[in-house]
Amino acid sequence: MSRFKGRVALVTGGASGIGLATATRMAAEGAAVVIADVQDAKAHVVAAELTANGASALAVHLDVTSEEGWSAAVATTVETFGKLDILVNNAGIGDNGTIEETSLETWQKVVAVTQTSVFLGTKAAAAALKASGHGAVVNTSSMFGISGGFGTSPAYHAAKGAVRILTKNVALEWAAAGVRVNSVHPGFIDTPILGETDRDGLRAATPMGRLGKPEEVAAVITFLASDDASFITGAEYVVDGGFLAV
Repeated sequence: MSRFKGRVALVTGGASGIGLATATRMAAEGAAVVIADVQDAKAHVVAAELTANGASALAVHLDVTSEEGWSAAVATTVETFGKLDILVNNAGIGDNGTIEETSLETWQKVVAVTQTSVFLGTKAAAAALKASGHGAVVNTSSMFGISGGFGTSPAYHAAKGAVRILTKNVALEWAAAGVRVNSVHPGFIDTPILGETDRDGLRAATPMGRLGKPEEVAAVITFLASDDASFITGAEYVVDGGFLAV
């Protein structure tokens, strides 16, 4: 397929996990892809591999909590490829413990990387996306942006819930401008963010009895970013193996 031929996408957290799978899928379908990450070495490896496979790809350093960093990343994208059509706000981090155990420092860090980054990125990319004619934003939230989960990780849940509602808010503002904004809500996906978490417990909690694959979330992200989803905006797509259906 070549759904993204002539399109330019910027993917945050693109050096690993869901971001990597998304960048790889979009590149395979014809997009020029900007791998935006703080993991510079990994981002450059990804960009080099995509380029070696015939795609157009660029690695840029991006601290998603930095307004100046966002301005520079968007400017570099436009200067290099002439435009920006697709923004995938995927970067995020988690926390553990109960609210009593969560420090203010942890709360602020998780919210900055997971929630504020989406505000900064969407704002920085606004002009380019509106000029695209095919503008699309896909925000990676979480099933825990909808559910209280297990009652732990309050910063992560709060941040992902905020991403969910910010998505709808901007979708309404930009609907007439021709820019679609949607969110994806993964369940337990086998990515580095799981860390040392008991994967057997996560499988047991998932009705389908397994962890999701990054590529399965990337498939939904690429659908929402494509013209196949041309009448979809302000929507939330859950990719959780049935967790929220219980």
